Amino acid sequence: MPASREAPLPEEIERLPYRPCVGLMILNEKGQVFVAQRVDERSGAWQMPQGGIDPGEDPRAAALREMKEEIGTDNAEIVAESREWHRYDLPAHLIRKVWGGRYRGQAQRWFALKFLGRDEDIRLDGHHPEFSAWCWVDLERLPKLIVPFKRDVYAKVIEEFRPAVEEIRGA
Repeated sequence: MPASREAPLPEEIERLPYRPCVGLMILNEKGQVFVAQRVDERSGAWQMPQGGIDPGEDPRAAALREMKEEIGTDNAEIVAESREWHRYDLPAHLIRKVWGGRYRGQAQRWFALKFLGRDEDIRLDGHHPEFSAWCWVDLERLPKLIVPFKRDVYAKVIEEFRPAVEEIRGA
């Protein structure tokens, strides 16, 4: 792709693959969801942890690895896995700025995890910090906190994992 334009042309975007990735809905004992604000995000948008799957890596192993890398602990158990891969496209103006311009967006396998640790176990100051702040939020608040281009995926993940959330809440 020529580097002279900020955004690639639609036909250039169509040729790009999706980056294989995992997404993590980490739930505390109240059924609240862990969200964090990226260190490079200034708009107030938050997200659940997510990250790439290494070549040959099992998505479940990638989920626990990403959790440890991003929030400093993997003290959780996987309670649900998405039935399908969820995809989102980056806005065209971001494609050349993210992942070296190699991907059009992400194909994500999502996992719901029950957090087994204490809040004090969560550490954002790892080797390459990705988040500047974090909090637990009720499931219903989650979509409003997320950047618009990810909201559709989040809505699908919320509905798919709602039974796991309700089970953790004890409802």
